[in-house]
Amino acid sequence: MRASNSQAVQTLLDEMEVFDAQKYEILQRLRAVVFEANQEVTERMMYGGIMFSLGDDFGGIFAYKNHVSFEFGAGATLVDPNQVLEGKGKFRRHLKIASFVDIEQKDLANFVRQAIALV
Repeated sequence: MRASNSQAVQTLLDEMEVFDAQKYEILQRLRAVVFEANQEVTERMMYGGIMFSLGDDFGGIFAYKNHVSFEFGAGATLVDPNQVLEGKGKFRRHLKIASFVDIEQKDLANFVRQAIALV
């Protein structure tokens, strides 16, 4: 996985690699899904997580004790036929990722492509 252009993001990743290797690997895979969808995406630290942007923010990843959450700012507008997105807010929705299996089963790449199309 490529190194981040953001020193703050890279610092978070480096620290996560030392303190929680499993979450580090999940974070790196989530970043890879984003950059596979669009290589022009930028990332920065905000709210204690990594925010992704193409001019406007479209999502972010946040590490918690038992999972990593991929948050979508306009998640309520995403097409979710299997109802895997969580949250009841007016706009935001998220996916809880506890393992690599969740990334595929919850179809993260599809949601990332949809979120990117909205910006």
